[in-house]
Amino acid sequence: MSDAALGRTPNVTGTKTFSINYGLFAFAIVALTILYICARLYQQAFGFSMGLDASSPEFDEYWMTLFKIELPVLYGAGALCWTYLFLTRDKNIEAITPEVELRSYFYLTMWLVVYSFCIFWTGSFFADGDGVWHQTTLRDTPFTPSHIILFYATIPIYLFFGVGSFVYAMTRIPAFCRGISLMHVFAVVGPFLILPNLGFNEWGHAYWLTEEIFSHPLHWGFVVLGWCALALAGVLMQIVGRFRELVPIVFKQDAASA
Repeated sequence: MSDAALGRTPNVTGTKTFSINYGLFAFAIVALTILYICARLYQQAFGFSMGLDASSPEFDEYWMTLFKIELPVLYGAGALCWTYLFLTRDKNIEAITPEVELRSYFYLTMWLVVYSFCIFWTGSFFADGDGVWHQTTLRDTPFTPSHIILFYATIPIYLFFGVGSFVYAMTRIPAFCRGISLMHVFAVVGPFLILPNLGFNEWGHAYWLTEEIFSHPLHWGFVVLGWCALALAGVLMQIVGRFRELVPIVFKQDAASA
């Protein structure tokens, strides 16, 4: 029997349907959660037993080996991802349809959610843990079990998604291509500058203030630069504003083509 006779709506070839693929987003959240938990458990298992003397063979095996893996893998992955996003950009960005633009805004939001997720883990479990570590054991070199995870793993990971979100917006969304979003710049560049601030922090602890007290001026830069991530709220407002314009257009088109 035909679809009409059975009371079903027949499929229409070429019907437009707005859809979003959440696969990579879900994978990123799950994979990062597992990675962060494993990193914290690794610190728990080998921090005090193998990480108190930076000159020992055990420290070199358990911690410096990890450090030598982190840098090329994480920064290399970032460079490859950002280059891919740039090379696959839409060179006729002003001609994209409202449907494609709306979908790009959804994907940008996913980039920013994962970025925020990474900053949460970095600032809560690993940054606070670093202060506690140095209050307990002091420091002998800039390479400590807490630093090797915090500064050379979790920060490069959130930079991967922060810079990635910026490159994605600049190469996929017309509004972000026409001009630079100041809020997006603050949200990405502020946390990025924590890395060079690390050098000042280490110098200060070596020659100025040896105590690891959170309120020391040496740590003010970390606080101010970390707070720059709050500019993500401004980026969200920019996204929501364009959402309000695109949603009626796209879903009106879908209804008309159904």
